[in-house]
Amino acid sequence: MSQFLRNITRRKSGTALLADYESDHNIQGTNLVRTLRLKDLVSFGIAAIIGAGIFSTIGNASAAGGPGVSLLFIFTAIACGFSALCYAQFASSIPVSGSAYTYAYASFGELVAWIIGWDLLMEYAIGNIAVAISWSDYFTAVLSGVGLGMPEYLTMDFLSASRGFAEATKLMAEGQVLTDMPTYLQEAYLAWLNAPTLGSIKLVADIPALGITFLITYLVYIGIKESKRTANLLVLLKLIVILLVIVVGAFYVNPGNWSPFAPNGISGILKGVSAVFFAYIGFDAISTTAEECENPQRDLPRAMILALVICTTLYVILALVLTGMVPYNELAVGDPLAYVFSRVNLDVMAGIVAVSAIIAMASVLLVFQYGQPRIWMSMSRDGLLPKIFSSIHPKYKTPWFATIVTGFVVAVPALFMNLTEVTDLTSIGTLFAFVLVCGGILVMEEKQKQTAEAHTGFRVPYINAKYTLPLILALIATLIFVYSPQTITNLFSTEGGWEEFQHKLPLLGFLIITAVMLVVSITRDLSLIPVLGLLTNLYLMTELGITNWTRFLAWLVLGLILYFAYGYHNSKLKKHQL
Repeated sequence: MSQFLRNITRRKSGTALLADYESDHNIQGTNLVRTLRLKDLVSFGIAAIIGAGIFSTIGNASAAGGPGVSLLFIFTAIACGFSALCYAQFASSIPVSGSAYTYAYASFGELVAWIIGWDLLMEYAIGNIAVAISWSDYFTAVLSGVGLGMPEYLTMDFLSASRGFAEATKLMAEGQVLTDMPTYLQEAYLAWLNAPTLGSIKLVADIPALGITFLITYLVYIGIKESKRTANLLVLLKLIVILLVIVVGAFYVNPGNWSPFAPNGISGILKGVSAVFFAYIGFDAISTTAEECENPQRDLPRAMILALVICTTLYVILALVLTGMVPYNELAVGDPLAYVFSRVNLDVMAGIVAVSAIIAMASVLLVFQYGQPRIWMSMSRDGLLPKIFSSIHPKYKTPWFATIVTGFVVAVPALFMNLTEVTDLTSIGTLFAFVLVCGGILVMEEKQKQTAEAHTGFRVPYINAKYTLPLILALIATLIFVYSPQTITNLFSTEGGWEEFQHKLPLLGFLIITAVMLVVSITRDLSLIPVLGLLTNLYLMTELGITNWTRFLAWLVLGLILYFAYGYHNSKLKKHQL
C-alpha cells in the first residue's frame, strides 16, 4: 500500500522540469517556435476573457443582481487576481507548457496532476462547445438581418430541435398558436418539421458551429504565428467595439436606473456568480503558451495581471452602463449589449454589437483551441497519454495530432448537441484548477522552507496569514451576521429533509476547509494571498449548486478509471523509478 501511495504522489520536481529546458530555450523533443512577446500574451489573455460571457451571460447576472452586479465583477476579479499571482509564480519558475497540470505535477504529484489535467480538458472542451454554439446563433442572426437566412435545420442542434418540436406540438394541442410562442420554439418546430430525413432520422445539425470550429482548428494547426496575428486582430476589433458601446451608451444612461443598487440584496448579486465568472474564464490559458514565449519568466506574470486589470475595468464600466441604460429587470436576454441599443432606438449600434460578438467569440475559440492541445501534449510527454499526442509537426512546429483531436472533440458535439445545461461545468472546472494552483504555491513554499531552496523569478508577495486571515474571516462573519442573518439560519435548518440538505453540502464543506486553513495558517505562517485565492475560489464553487458538483465528480471518476487503466502503468516517472 505504501508503494502504491508513493507511486500516485510521485512528483516531477521543478528542478527536473527545468532540466528539460535546454540552453537554446527548447524543450527536448518538441522544438516549438518561440515567437510570443508581452503584447501578444496580453492579447491572448484579453481574447480568452472577453468573449461569450460578456456578450451573453452578463444580461442574466444583471437581471438578478441589478447594478450591484458590478461589485460581483470586482469580487470575482479579486478571486481571479489571487489565482493569477499564483499562476504567475509557477509560470515564471517553471516555464513549461501544461498550465495547472504541470504546476500540480511539481507540487502535489502525479495523481493530482492527472486529475487537474483531466479537469482542464473538460473545461476547455465544454467551454468551446458552448462558445461555438453561441457563435453560430449570433452568426445566423446577422445573416438573417441582411436577408441571407439559412434553413433552421442547418443552424440548430438535433436535441434543441427535437425537444422544441415536442414542446411546441404540446402547446398547439392545448390551443396555442405557433406565432404566439417564443422565437426559439418556433425555430425548433420549423427545423424539425422541414428537416430532410435519412430513414427515420431527422438530419438536423448546426453547420455554422462546425464550420467555425474547423476554421479555428486549422489556424491553430498551421502555426502559432498565424494564430497570434489572427488573435491580435480580433482583440483590437472587439476592444474598439466595446469602447464604442461604453462611450455611446454613456449618453443614454439614466442614473435613476441605478436605484436600488442591489434590489435583491446580496443573494441576488451572488446568483450571477456562474455567469460573471464565465466572463473571466481564460486568463489561465496564457500559461499554456510558456514554450512559445520569447521570455516566459518575465512576460507571463506581467501578461496575466495586465489582461485581468484591463478586462475588469471594462467589465465594471460596461455593467454600470447597461444597468443605467435600461431597468435591470429587462436584461434577462441572450444578447444584452445589442438589446439595450435596440431599446433606445439605436439599431445601427445593435447591429455593430452583434457583429462584434461574432468576432469576440471567434477569438475565444482560437485561444482555447490553441491551449487544449498543449495540455494533451504535456500529459503525453509524461507518459500519461499515448505518445502521438506529443508529436510535433515537422513543418508547422505544432502538436498536430492533439490539435486535430481537439477539433473533433469540439466540432462533433457542437454539431448535434445542446450543452447549455452543462456550461456551468466550465466554471466549476476552472475554479477547481484555480484552487489547486493556489494550494500548489502553499505546498511549494513549505518545501522551500524545509530545503532552504532559493526561489528564482516572480514570487507572490508574502503576507503572514497568521495575523491577517483571522481578522478577515471575523470581519466577513460579522457582516453576514448583521446584514444577512437568514443565511446562518437557513444553513443549519433541518426543514425539507435530504432534498434540501444536499444543496447545503458544498457550503458546509467550504466552512470545514476554511476552519482547517485558519488553523494551518496560524501554525505554519502560511502566505495570505494563496490562502485567500484557495478560499475565494472554493467559495465560488459552492455557489454553482449540487447538480454541477455531481456532474463534475462523475467526470473526475471517469478520469481516475482512465488513469489507472493507462497512465499509472505508462508514467515516465514510474519507469525512471524501476
